[in-house]
Amino acid sequence: MSEVNLPYWQVNVPEDRRLADCPDFLADANAKDRRILSTKDEDYHYQTWSEVQRFIETNHLELFERVPTDMRRYKEYTWKLKREYGSVMNFILQERLKWNDMACTGEPFTNSDDYKILYNDWPYGLEQKIVHLVVWTKFDLEDDPATDDLTPKARREIDEFVERTFRSRVPRNQVIWFKNWRSLKSVHAVEHFHVLLYDADKEFVRQITHDDIALAVKVQKAERGLT
Repeated sequence: MSEVNLPYWQVNVPEDRRLADCPDFLADANAKDRRILSTKDEDYHYQTWSEVQRFIETNHLELFERVPTDMRRYKEYTWKLKREYGSVMNFILQERLKWNDMACTGEPFTNSDDYKILYNDWPYGLEQKIVHLVVWTKFDLEDDPATDDLTPKARREIDEFVERTFRSRVPRNQVIWFKNWRSLKSVHAVEHFHVLLYDADKEFVRQITHDDIALAVKVQKAERGLT
């Protein structure tokens, strides 16, 4: 069968590993997911820093996309997590955040025990110089129900945190953050927002994440038989 006529679940898969029927972990793929999965990796356009800035500044967060094979890994891995842990949220709490409870000890961002900075486990398909981090919080980041966006108070609290944590070490024009709308969140019951850094010092990122490694990196190493 010609590459252009392959069903979405067979694209970017070696011919000897293609399944006739769609695997369970891709059966619920929506229209956007199917379009991405149908794209050959070599045809994927890595999103640039200027594009990232525009998506966030214009609030078009739905334009973020993963590399097709990364999307496939993400869908398969989270499908397995739901069966092993009951939900992706349970896995994140137990294995990534290692939070035994969600009790908040103070006002937002005043106690480092109430938040954690990690790599985004399944980052978007961004140019290589962009570092994608997630700030997880035990406290609420309040949304306005009328707009599905942050309240001015919550936005101010986040921006002040980003200012002292990231912009103090990375040039201002190389730091940007956003919080997904509810409809775009892949993990719902744990509050979090995203921070993107352009060409940031690797040692600073290592320190701020406490030597964290994204799951996507671990999965790809396992596929190659590396540790």
